[in-house]
Amino acid sequence: MGFLDPHALRWKIAALTAAACCAVAAVIGVLVHTETRDRGMDVGRDRVVTLLSAAEKEYSRTGKALEVRSLDELPGPLARDLADEARRGGRYGIWYDAKGPNWHWMWGAVAVGDRALVVRTDMVVEVRSLQLLDRSIVTSVLAALAVVVPLTALATEPINRRLRRGARTARVIADGDLDARIGRTGRARDEITEMSAAVDEMAGALQRKLESEQRFTADVAHELRTPLMGLVTAAGLLPEGDEPAELVRDRVRALNALVEDLLEISRLDAGAERARLDMVPLGELVADVVRRTGTDTRVTAGDAPGVETDPRRVERIVVNLITNAHRHGAAPVEVTVTGTRIVVRDYGPGFPAALLDRGPQRFRTGASERGRGHGLGLTVAQGQAGVLGARLTFANAPDGGAVATLELTPGAARSV
Repeated sequence: MGFLDPHALRWKIAALTAAACCAVAAVIGVLVHTETRDRGMDVGRDRVVTLLSAAEKEYSRTGKALEVRSLDELPGPLARDLADEARRGGRYGIWYDAKGPNWHWMWGAVAVGDRALVVRTDMVVEVRSLQLLDRSIVTSVLAALAVVVPLTALATEPINRRLRRGARTARVIADGDLDARIGRTGRARDEITEMSAAVDEMAGALQRKLESEQRFTADVAHELRTPLMGLVTAAGLLPEGDEPAELVRDRVRALNALVEDLLEISRLDAGAERARLDMVPLGELVADVVRRTGTDTRVTAGDAPGVETDPRRVERIVVNLITNAHRHGAAPVEVTVTGTRIVVRDYGPGFPAALLDRGPQRFRTGASERGRGHGLGLTVAQGQAGVLGARLTFANAPDGGAVATLELTPGAARSV
């Protein structure tokens, strides 16, 4: 993932950090806003009380005041507050007009007989101060986020680097390099270190298990080879034309092919195979291979160029693909050579879903409708493609049938 990828872990952590900062700032901002507003209201009330006290003294001394109204003329909220204060034993009614056109005024009234002295004070200073405070809080939070979010993303880079290293190593192991290990990804003994150690332990256990299976396969194949040669020799001594003898020779040939496939797989698993490169005309090579199979297979080679590859291994792959197509698919079987690409297609039921998902598995032939076999042909083909550094893929055609594609990559073979 790139540094600016919004799905990267660093930006998710940065987003959580930003959300936490915003939550803290919101709580503090509300508290500061409320405290400042209440203090401004208290200052306004003190001013109103001072004005009312002075107006009351002036009225008692001279009978004059700035504004005298009857109680019925007072604004509703001010009259109610004055009445409430009178019931509680207070003298002054105070009202702050926060919603009307005179929202920045605080009113005060005191009853004198059946009339009321009314005063008001301008609250615009307190209101503007509160607005400036809110704006300052928002600006400060945005400035803090502009610093905190990039710093958080940078601070999480070591974590991301360790995770990327683990992911790369896991992909290398999945591609077949069982010696790859993550190792220690930092000095910290945290969850990532534990995960790395667990993945390394899993890779080691998987490697030991696979090596054990490979040794078992090779040992079985080698042990079978000696008695098999005796069976081949004995089958050759049986009389010609005898039906039981022909059945025995057929089964001996099948067993011999199975043992040879097992030996070849064991060599491929051990990485002992190396390609002997030579410049060959790919189209002519494939056409000759198909002709020698003796099968009813259509070849379209066109003007395929010469390719530096191992012709024996290409022949092995093509023969296995054609044999698999005839055994498990349906006619017509077609082989098309275009550039460095060889495509083998049949019109049968197609490859089973398990093979398309996980690739060829030895001793697994997939769906029953694709026929019988030991499930080694495609495994051998894929192993030989790996020696050539080629890419062998399997797919099903939209109109039915299996499609196997061998893409040769010049210069990528494991050569001697």
